[in-house]
Amino acid sequence: MNLSRAVGYIIRNEQRRTERSQETVQESTIRRRIRNEADNRRRPKRVCIRNDVEEHNCGTMSEQCGFCGVVYWKEEKNTAHKYTKCCHDGKVQLPAFPDAPELLKVLLTENSPDAKNYRQRIREYNSAFAFASMGAQIKPPRGTGPYCYCLHGQVYHRVSPLYASDQHKESYGQLYIFDSSEATEKRLSNNQNCLQHVFEKLDFMLGKSIPSQSYLQMHRLVQEHPTTSVKMVFLEDKNLDMRRYNAPTLCTEVAAIFVGDNGEPPANRDICVYPVGNTCQSISPLNQCCDTMTYPLLFRRGECSWNTGMEHVEERRTAKRTRVTQLQYYAYRLSQRNGFSILHNSGKLFQQYIVDAYVKTEGSRLHFLRQNQKDLRIELYRGLLDALECRAHNENIRTGKLIILPSSFQGSPRHMQQNYQDAMAMVRKFGKPDLFLTFTCNPSWSEILNSMEGVQHPEDRPDIIVRVFNMKLKELLEDICKHGIFGTVLAYIYVIEFQKRGLPYAHILLTLDSESKIRTKGDIDKFVSAELPDPCTDLRLFQIVTKCMVHGPCGTININSPCMRDGQCCKSFPKQFKDDTEENVNGYPIYRRRATEPVQVGKYSINNRWVVPYNPWLLKKFNAHINVEVCASVKSVKYLYKYVYKGHDAASVKIQKEGALDHDEILSFVEGRYVSAPEAMWRLNEFNLSHKSHTVVRLAVHLPQQQPIVYQDGQEAQAIERAALRKTTLTSWFELNKNDPSAHNISYSDIPLYYVFDKITTNWKKR
Repeated sequence: MNLSRAVGYIIRNEQRRTERSQETVQESTIRRRIRNEADNRRRPKRVCIRNDVEEHNCGTMSEQCGFCGVVYWKEEKNTAHKYTKCCHDGKVQLPAFPDAPELLKVLLTENSPDAKNYRQRIREYNSAFAFASMGAQIKPPRGTGPYCYCLHGQVYHRVSPLYASDQHKESYGQLYIFDSSEATEKRLSNNQNCLQHVFEKLDFMLGKSIPSQSYLQMHRLVQEHPTTSVKMVFLEDKNLDMRRYNAPTLCTEVAAIFVGDNGEPPANRDICVYPVGNTCQSISPLNQCCDTMTYPLLFRRGECSWNTGMEHVEERRTAKRTRVTQLQYYAYRLSQRNGFSILHNSGKLFQQYIVDAYVKTEGSRLHFLRQNQKDLRIELYRGLLDALECRAHNENIRTGKLIILPSSFQGSPRHMQQNYQDAMAMVRKFGKPDLFLTFTCNPSWSEILNSMEGVQHPEDRPDIIVRVFNMKLKELLEDICKHGIFGTVLAYIYVIEFQKRGLPYAHILLTLDSESKIRTKGDIDKFVSAELPDPCTDLRLFQIVTKCMVHGPCGTININSPCMRDGQCCKSFPKQFKDDTEENVNGYPIYRRRATEPVQVGKYSINNRWVVPYNPWLLKKFNAHINVEVCASVKSVKYLYKYVYKGHDAASVKIQKEGALDHDEILSFVEGRYVSAPEAMWRLNEFNLSHKSHTVVRLAVHLPQQQPIVYQDGQEAQAIERAALRKTTLTSWFELNKNDPSAHNISYSDIPLYYVFDKITTNWKKR
């Protein structure tokens, strides 16, 4: 019976396809309109908004990955109803982290003075015992709020020679050649706020690690062979052939020590430690020992991390991809499993490790783009090179390198610009947006607090914060787009950004259908409030508003508020009292803010002038900062979309080498970026940084014979010949109009609605 139904379904489906292929464009348009009207009748225009809405709760992490045991919330299933963020559907399988020693468990979980000092200064303790240094500009946010590890610019990992020079103090791996008491004294002199007896206990524990023993063995060999060259090599991949260096005198799991100069020089990605030297050597982020040498308190035995030779599980690998990527490795390591985890309980050091992991992963992608500029060249960039040559000529210096960061790199300026253009195409199709929402993560959500272990605080677990926010964002969009909180949504876009303190937030722009438009004062007051609710009639809403929706205060009340610019609030608070809403004043409504008695919020007395506009129903359901603004005029459209797609936090950087003018977009991007732990975790989880409700087809627009072409240096002629044989979307549209009369009434911008562009044949085919 089931088989006959399936066969009948297939036959009916084929009949529909045949009928549609024979339709004219007008018949297709009528059919689509009738179907859309029927859908709109079934879809509720606006749900009945009740005041007794319950707060959304994702529950507990009760689900598990069937392959690697990672714990999940039920709502984290993907569209295939699987949990795949951890091991990528069983492709990745890594050795488990070794059990934590009792010393670290005590320091990470108890409330003793020693444990509190250790957790407060865990990055200093780690740096004191590290074998390699990590150089970066750390930009902690202003104020006295929760700690957030935020990095600006590039990251460098370096290893020093075995012995310090006369001008420098011993540090990092150099301290492992001293006896315990002397090493502790030297570490304490560089870290006055750490505790001596904690140093002594950690020194005893780490003195048995593989890197520590390697340094000590090298020191002994140098003493035994004072006139012979000795070097220690930490290999990029332990599976590589060590014979290229000559036979090692001593060998551990991660390092080999060589006496004599025979053999090839060290490879670029190997770490080579010499007895003496004036400079530190950079460590490649692709070296398997980079994490081990930088984070001894996380990898206390000297366990190796990711290397280029790691392979997928044999029975799960595909023909296209066989090796474990850096992103897959860190996604596996950072996933939470049952049992105690040193990594997830290390607080500030955990934040640093997350940022370092993402920066290394991003660095590998950027390195690929830099090394493959010849393969990525586009004739469209020729104008950029001409401008560079002209400027260099005017400044009487030579033209340097032209390094492009293409739009395919997520978060690049070109990527954000293309997203902006896609959004404007949606505006042309569906009209201006009607509502602008900003949804910010609340670290006090019960799902986050219930996931904390022992003495943990929300800022200690950026992995939990981003996972919960991602689930809440999906639920918010479900309420708005499917359940019709504001009516029928024709189109939407959202972009994810991160506060200076790391919390994620989403900018959402909504376009409503004509029957759901917010046009009158009554409509605005129905969906948006900018007043404190009455605590006597709705205490829960009052508590949420006073906690999440009060700006500042700033101005004369608090001149040190972050929003203050030249003595004025950049958000124009406090607002003026207003008895009635005004629909449109310079593109934005002025919301009703009646003069009422002030209330005490913390140490400040506030009134309706300080309230950020909100929707009561959404606020009660999500218990978070959700700013709701009505877009009153078309004047604000471009500003809003440019604001949303302005790009992630970055500093302005100008790159110019002496005697040459470079245009290096990759270096400018790296030098200018800011990365916090939650943002790094969001990207390592591969969550969307932006999304739009509709697919936008990017159509080519160019003059005859001036379409952009991709080519390699020296192969311009072949590229031109190849381009002459392939049609663009524009030239193919001209061809379509010659051969298909039904396409005559369709404009170029609307052609993707009725035809699909086949990239292989470069022809438009009817949908």
